[in-house]
Amino acid sequence: MKIVIFGLTISSSWGNGHATLWRGLCKHLARLGHTIVFFERDVPYYADTRDFFELPSGRLELFASWDEISSCARRHVREADAAIVTSYCHDAVAASHLICSEHRAVSIFYDLDTPVTLARLKAGDPVPYIGSRGLSDFDLVLSFAGGSRIQEDFRRILGAREVRPLYNHVDTDIHRPAPSQPQYRADLSYLGTYSRDRQIALEALLVHAARARQDLRFLIAGAQYPDDFPWSSNMYFVRHLPPSEHAPFFASCRMTLNLTRKAMIDAGWCPSGRLFEAAACGAPLLTDDWPGISDFFAPGDEIMLAHDVGDTLSALTLTDAELQRMARRARERTLTQHTSDKRASELIGLIEQARPGALANDGATV
Repeated sequence: MKIVIFGLTISSSWGNGHATLWRGLCKHLARLGHTIVFFERDVPYYADTRDFFELPSGRLELFASWDEISSCARRHVREADAAIVTSYCHDAVAASHLICSEHRAVSIFYDLDTPVTLARLKAGDPVPYIGSRGLSDFDLVLSFAGGSRIQEDFRRILGAREVRPLYNHVDTDIHRPAPSQPQYRADLSYLGTYSRDRQIALEALLVHAARARQDLRFLIAGAQYPDDFPWSSNMYFVRHLPPSEHAPFFASCRMTLNLTRKAMIDAGWCPSGRLFEAAACGAPLLTDDWPGISDFFAPGDEIMLAHDVGDTLSALTLTDAELQRMARRARERTLTQHTSDKRASELIGLIEQARPGALANDGATV
């Protein structure tokens, strides 16, 4: 297949979770023999932090304005088997109109920010990447979150016809066990872009634990942290951690913390990519609780849940052997179910099902 994607970014991993996911997915789609063309608006904050320059077995089209690229985009869409627009794409409305008006490629909207999208819609706030017709013109809507309520909301609020989950995933070529590095050594680490709606949980589960255990070392890595963050003397900071450094980061910590954004918790069945990344690297996992987590990892067997600082402090008292047993089970689960190559195959299957006549053809062969 030829697949055309209009996305937020694949070229810069700074301050967003889209780039890492698209890199893994596109690479494994290419390994399956498919061709990818990725359109990305060339904005200064991603240009200044660009850490990916070429799409293997495909094309990365960087452009300054839609008018500049619209003719090229139309040509590629007319040649494509599937065309995808993502949430937070700068030109999502124009790209959606192009894809759906051509009636050639299977038209797909992939919401990589499903809980945020639905929360904004329910609050009456504007969603700049969805046009006035909602999602009714798309052949298929892919959601980053699962559960029947999400599917019902997409259909009821946005008019989506066919809604399927395509969950987070991890590229195990990049996220895998690695040698420990002294600069990332920590008893408890956390990797994530600063978010105000995660701040209360971060303070409760990590900052308060650091204050209670001054004998231990705590490490935070991520972009956009404010100057008034409540640091303590045994907490250390890495301002930006590119994907190439994720594996040594996770390999160097005794345990790592995952925190979930409020909208993702409210939606449920929306696993963070950090869970799969850390598990693939063999790091013992401590996470906040959210509906559906047991569908992805078994609490107490593959992962530890933390509701307050007491849970964090208890987890820190576990032996290395106990933590490593849990980490091995989580890694096995991740490699079986949550890798980028698995998601690439799932995506191709969903595209094939959405092709005109696919259901009729399936019915004829039963």
